[in-house]
Amino acid sequence: MQSFKSTSILRRFLQKSRLVSQSRSFCGVSSNVLIDEPESTVLVEGKASSRTAILNRPHALNAINYSVASRLMKLYKNWEDDPDIGFVLLKGNDRAFSAGGDIVSLYNLLKQGNFQDCKEFCWTIYSLIYVVGTYLKPHVALLNGVTMGGGAGISIPGTFRVATEKTVFATPETLIGYHPDAGASFYLSRLPGYLGEYLALTGDKISGAEMISCGLATHYTHSAKIPLIEEQLGTLITDDPSVIERSLENWGEIVHPEPESILHRIETLDKCFSHDTVEEIIDALESEAAKQDAWCVATLRKLQETSPLSLKVSLRSIREGRHQTLDQCLRREYRMSVQALSGQITSDFREGVRARLVDRDLAPKWDPPTLEKVTDDMVDQYFSRLTAFEPELELPTQQREAFT
Repeated sequence: MQSFKSTSILRRFLQKSRLVSQSRSFCGVSSNVLIDEPESTVLVEGKASSRTAILNRPHALNAINYSVASRLMKLYKNWEDDPDIGFVLLKGNDRAFSAGGDIVSLYNLLKQGNFQDCKEFCWTIYSLIYVVGTYLKPHVALLNGVTMGGGAGISIPGTFRVATEKTVFATPETLIGYHPDAGASFYLSRLPGYLGEYLALTGDKISGAEMISCGLATHYTHSAKIPLIEEQLGTLITDDPSVIERSLENWGEIVHPEPESILHRIETLDKCFSHDTVEEIIDALESEAAKQDAWCVATLRKLQETSPLSLKVSLRSIREGRHQTLDQCLRREYRMSVQALSGQITSDFREGVRARLVDRDLAPKWDPPTLEKVTDDMVDQYFSRLTAFEPELELPTQQREAFT
């Protein structure tokens, strides 16, 4: 992941002048419209040579809905095209960065029969993630608090990600009958060994210290220093990522994962999660659990709580992501999300959200209920091209270089 960071910086800024000239029509948005917009879900702070976007839905842990995603898209396009703005910061208001996409809103839309708005939300946030991943100016995300799902999606593809002792990262989508999306199959598949498979299938949480250790974060600092970082960055007049990196390093701390961290179990993790199928992964975990391995027992318990179909779909998604660029991952994930939200293959998404976030009985009835009843055709359908009535996700790859 460290090479992921450095190559992305090199790609963006050595070719900056060429790409800016090609993307003028894509980025042109009236700044007056944005300043006067009454929408309060994303607040804006202006500094000498930077702008800060503040996710402002603290009551929902800054969960991202269509309003947030579309406003961020407008802001980012405008800022990218403004020669007076050198770089962009993204942070969350209050105790969370972002808990992810507002899945309860999606659930309610589906109950109302409003599938179209669900697709528009996915289209918008996936397009935003591609903009972040190909942004022509340095992007700094301050991950001080819960950073999950779509919240990770709009930050990890960017240039810099600052974690703290309050950071909690996870991609818990299999627990609600869904799949890690919002670019997760791109960045999880590039983690050391088979850590990405583990995080994708179990939905397990990791800390800020673990994020910096495995490369999901680029810097680590204590949360008390975040205001000092913002103050120093606010004085910079630059678009040079190396200058911004030096500023972040002034407040950086060396930190190590706790003794019980999953990163200290990477050998066992790789041994179990390197297999080709979910069934083989479970067999390997059971074999290790028989040796009185408490971690394997706990991991098996986590997998038993998830949707069997989601497990198989998610494993295939991570494996395919290893060989795909960011835009290819996002196109495939959009296809998968349309299939999942449509309910044509299974109603697991609605059932998972109901059980965990609406009724909160924590007793989802998965369909199919077991791995044995998940057919290859079901999994294949998630990855199949959409029909002529369901257009594929379009991304501006001709104007913006694909992220590899």
